This record gives sequence, structure tokens and C-alpha cells, in this order.
Amino acid sequence: MSDTRSSPPVTTPRSPDESPRQQDEDGGPAQTGARWPLPEEKFWSEATDPHGVAPEEGPAPQAAVPAEQREEQHLRGHPAHPEQRKQEPEPPKRKRDPFLDNVKFILIALVPVGHSLVPTLSADSSRALYIFIYTFHMPLFVLISGYLSRNFWNSNAKTNKLVDTFVIPYVIVEVGYAAVRFGLGQKWSLTIIDPAWLNWYLLALLFWRLSTPVWKRMKYPVPVAIAIYLFAGFSQIEGDFSMDRFFGLLPFFVIGLVMQPEHFEMLNRRWIKIVSALTVLGAAAVAIFIAPRAPLGPFYFKDSYQDLDLSWYMGLGVRTGLLVCALAMCFAVLALVPRGETWFTDLGTRTLYAYLLHGIPVLIAKDQGWLEFPWLHGPLGVLAISFSGFALAIVLCLPETRTIFKWVLEPRLTWLYRRPSGS
Repeated sequence: MSDTRSSPPVTTPRSPDESPRQQDEDGGPAQTGARWPLPEEKFWSEATDPHGVAPEEGPAPQAAVPAEQREEQHLRGHPAHPEQRKQEPEPPKRKRDPFLDNVKFILIALVPVGHSLVPTLSADSSRALYIFIYTFHMPLFVLISGYLSRNFWNSNAKTNKLVDTFVIPYVIVEVGYAAVRFGLGQKWSLTIIDPAWLNWYLLALLFWRLSTPVWKRMKYPVPVAIAIYLFAGFSQIEGDFSMDRFFGLLPFFVIGLVMQPEHFEMLNRRWIKIVSALTVLGAAAVAIFIAPRAPLGPFYFKDSYQDLDLSWYMGLGVRTGLLVCALAMCFAVLALVPRGETWFTDLGTRTLYAYLLHGIPVLIAKDQGWLEFPWLHGPLGVLAISFSGFALAIVLCLPETRTIFKWVLEPRLTWLYRRPSGS
């Protein structure tokens, strides 16, 4: 007699790269939320799952299950009728880890503050805050971007976003800021290869991510990146395609690229938090002390030793010291940022909008002289500018802002890509 028992179902776990559309429906990286830091990827609980996708459980052992029950399970796993397929519960969506969203909002709030301080840098108090902010805020942004790029090339949807969230928004923002400057009475100027003002980050991040496979194949990526960073100071690298910033901030991206979730957990210890608080206070004191005489050029992480009027050995020393100070501040801030849900956690999911849009009100304020009132050149002015910058960041990170500008800054170009084979 032939054996009429049905075979146990064969379940193939879904790949996170199955298709961009499927990832949207399952709560993957293309779902609602900013794709930044930068302006880029979501952080899908990487502390527990480095790949950002919950592993599916395999089929239960079938040896002790009756044939009728196995047949029923088989039918449930492979419904033949559309109505039966609709009744199945959807898989739970991955919950975002709030930690990096908290970090991203704090960093993005410092960006409009720093840019708004420029007209008042003749005041020591303003200059001190400016130096304090620029020591770590962009290096930490780059470090976080590197961390979120660890598995970037493992996903078709993320690879597609090299165009969706870098190239297309870059061109649109370049044209938009050229139009704003022209509307303010300046000469029309548009050079796509030379990013305007804050747009350098999109282009630099694009090239950092394109270089990711090279760094992941190296045995000692961090020492190599630091060596390139130091020797790049001997060359007067132009700003075309953000190459000056690409080399100037390269170590931070590579360090983020090699970091693992356990490294962030190490920063959550009490004694490290105490040391971090002292580090931040010490950095603030140093910034106040050096503000009257310190040049600002080194804090932009782009100028050559010749441009900074430094000898080769002094240039190497300045770059090395700045790298150490910036990393110390980066890790100190990471240790002190809250790990759980806060009132600004949700705002940290839309930092792309604050970064790309804040320049419009700041440019207008500078052009109209609103940031040059005499009372702003002092401690009271620093407080006023800081409060205004934070308020602007909050507004630009609101969901309503995303609703208005999503079609420009987060275009969905699914028609542009081929569907993965087998989908």
C-alpha cells in the first residue's frame, strides 16, 4: 500500500532583500521615517539583530504530528484562496531602537545653531560655543553614518537609495539653494560638482558608502583610514565632489563601519558616563579658553596644512590632536545620550528634513541682518541663537514637515530599478 501521508511543508525564510516593495509592506527600511543620519538609513533594533531583520523561526518538528494535522498546517502555510490569504495576521513590524534616534536629533539641532552663530563669531562667547560644537557634531554624524552602513550593500532596497536619497535630493537642493540665493539678490550660481554649503554631506556620504566594500575587506581599516586622513593634509584637495571632506572625515566613517552593537553597550556603564560628563565639561572649558585666539580652519576637517599656514610636522600634530579630541567627544556624547524613549525620539527619525531645509531660514536671516544685532554679540545672544536653532530643528523634524516635502526629499523611484530575480 502506498504511503498517503503528506510531506511536511518546506518554508523558505524571506530575505530582507526580496524586493523594495515587500520591505515597505513588512516594515523594512523604506517605511515611513527618515533615512539619515544622516540623511539616510533607519536603525532597526541593530543592538539585537545586526542585519536589521528579525530572523524567522523554522518549521516545527513534524515527526510526532499526525498526517491530518500536517496537511492542515501545510494548507495554512500555503493558502490557495485569496480570502484565506487575507485573513492571516501580518508579521509584527520591527520596533526602532530609540538610542540612535535620540543621538541624531541632538546632533541635528546643533547644525542650525552652529550655522546661525557665524555672524556673531567676533564675540568670544559665540566663538567658544562654535568651536565646542564643531569639534564633534559632524564627526559623530559621520561615525553614526558609518555604523548604519555596515550592511548597506546587503540590501537591494538600500542600494537603490543611493539614488533616491542622495543623488536626486542633492540635485534638487543644489537648484533650490541657487534659487534662494538668486531671490536674495545674489548672482545666479549653480555648479553641481561643487556642492553648495551644507549639501556637501550628501555627496561625501555617497562616496563613503561607495567605498564601504573596500574597507570591509581590509584587515586593518581604521589605521589605514587614519593614515590617509593625515597624509591628505599634504595635498590641497579641492572641494569638487566633496573630496576635501571625504578625506578629512574619513576616519570617523570607517570607525563607525567597524563598530558593533556591543561597543555602544560598553558606553552605558556608570563610570564611563561619569568620565564622559567630565570630558564634555573639560571640552567646554578648553573651548572658552582658546576661543579668543584659536583659528577655526582645523575644525572644518578639510583644509590642507599649507592652507592652515602650518608646517608639515605642526599640521600632523594638529590633525592628530583634533582627531583624538573629536573621538573623545563623540564617545562621551554617545555615553550621555538617553537610551530609552524621550520626547524627541520621534523627531530623530526625520533629521534629513532639518538638515536640508534649515539653510533656507538661516540664509534669509543672514541676508536680512537679523543675526547681526549688537545684543546678539554676547552670552545673551548665544542663548537666543541656541534656543532659536533648537526650535527650528524641532519644527523641521515634525511629521507635518515631512508630509509637505517628502515628494522632494524622499522620492519613490521604484520604476527606475529592476526587480530582483525570483521576486
